Order: sequence, then C-alpha cells, then structure tokens
Amino acid sequence: MKQNIGTGDRVVRLIAALVLAGLYFTGILAGTAGAIAVGLAAVLVLTSFLRFCPLYLPFGIRTRRD
Repeated sequence: MKQNIGTGDRVVRLIAALVLAGLYFTGILAGTAGAIAVGLAAVLVLTSFLRFCPLYLPFGIRTRRD
C-alpha cells in the first residue's frame, strides 16, 4: 500500500470529516443522511491517517510529493 495522499489533501479530508460530523451531532443531518455522513466522515479520517486512498489508484492520482 503505497501512500498517495499529500498534506493538503489530508487537511481537506479532516476538515470535511469535522464538518460532516458536526452536521450530524448538531442534528442538522439525521436518519439515513446522518448515517451516511458519519460513515463518510469515518472513511475520510481513516484515509487521511493512512495517507492512502484506494479510489485514487485506478485514476493514477497522487497528491503526495516524494
């Protein structure tokens, strides 16, 4: 698993995850939409910490500089 997420990408993913989690915990998103938001936030945090996004592979995207 070769890392393909750069620092800027990580920051954007973490901010997006915080926004989605905030929308859920404040009650703005509830039900199915809330569950999807929490799931997406979890994936964003996980990929941010692993510095690897499997969706980038088929498209050859790399935001990490070596």
